[in-house]
Amino acid sequence: MFWLHAKQKMSSIAVTDYRILSSDPQTLPASLVAPAVPGFSILMATRYGRLGASSRLRLLQYCADMTRAGLRTTIRAFFSDGYVRALYGHGARLPRALAAYLRAGSLFRMVRTHDLVWIEKELLPFLPYRLEKSLLGDVPYVLDFDDPWFLRYENAPSRLVRWLLGDKFSRLVAGAALTIVANESLRDWAIQAGAREVLLLPTVIDLDRYGLTPEPDASHKFTIGWIGTPVTAPYLQSLAEPLRILAAEAPLELLIIGAPDCTIEGVDCRHVDWSEASEAEMLSQCHVGIMPLPDNEWARGKSGYKLIQYMAAGRPMVASPVGANRAIVNDGKTGFLAASTDEWCDSLRILRDDKMLRRKLGAAAHARVAEAFSLGVTAPQLIAALSAAYQSNRTLNPASL
Repeated sequence: MFWLHAKQKMSSIAVTDYRILSSDPQTLPASLVAPAVPGFSILMATRYGRLGASSRLRLLQYCADMTRAGLRTTIRAFFSDGYVRALYGHGARLPRALAAYLRAGSLFRMVRTHDLVWIEKELLPFLPYRLEKSLLGDVPYVLDFDDPWFLRYENAPSRLVRWLLGDKFSRLVAGAALTIVANESLRDWAIQAGAREVLLLPTVIDLDRYGLTPEPDASHKFTIGWIGTPVTAPYLQSLAEPLRILAAEAPLELLIIGAPDCTIEGVDCRHVDWSEASEAEMLSQCHVGIMPLPDNEWARGKSGYKLIQYMAAGRPMVASPVGANRAIVNDGKTGFLAASTDEWCDSLRILRDDKMLRRKLGAAAHARVAEAFSLGVTAPQLIAALSAAYQSNRTLNPASL
């Protein structure tokens, strides 16, 4: 975990590294201890409900730990689960979006009745900064994002969108009591945008939901797993050639979780619907997990959560050497990084042919998750950081006392 104070600008790269490998809050810096004023209230303004992966993993999975720490939380999703289903091709999106904006009026009262607002990405999607800031008023807020959402507005094809929204995220970051990001690329951008405080907190997993299970019998078919959504499924097409090469060598199955319409010609694809309750069991059906990414600005800002899921399941993985993937994969020890077709073929071929190596790398991957990418490690850090942001605002604004 990295905590950067306002005076530590990118020009000097004076980064204090608090990469904590213990869940004991006593190991945190004194400024990040548990709340001195227990019971303060937090409005968790998520973009989606539990069907939205970012909302579920960046905010909602911390609710139980926050309650145990004495914090009072209220969850308020902007878009409904119906809207998420529509995003993935199940239903009409427009009426659900309109319903979300019609409900937005209730946010004014909710914001004003909480001590701190924890915002996933933005409070009012696709609306200008001034409107969002007027809704927030003087209530302190924390901004959290795990993808480079600012690019959606900065690089929008429409000149009108760029004019209205191009600087929205940078202005939100500059006004936040705390900015929480998922990787180093987003951290660097937030500092450049003028963030006062930055917490680098990876998107992590609840290991209580994952166990080390034996891999399936690979004597008849080698199973490569991928988990995602219809939105991210196109990344799989970049592996069409290496997967076809391997499929021609020996029986191979591509297990696709969460993207029912994704297929690769010449490769045996098995599709499984995603569910939160069964994702761990689904991943146990593969021998290896993969995460291909293009090397572009958007992909470099992604969190790499797929890899953490494979690691939690005790499976080695092969991933593109892009963005957070480089920090998550310990190349040769928990999996492999692969850029070219030959590298992808070689890495998957090695794992296909060496059962003992798969076991060794999978066990090391699971141990690495327990050490650095699990809820038990990050929850105390997050609670301490939110508490520090709240107490800092009380110090700066005595009227809030």
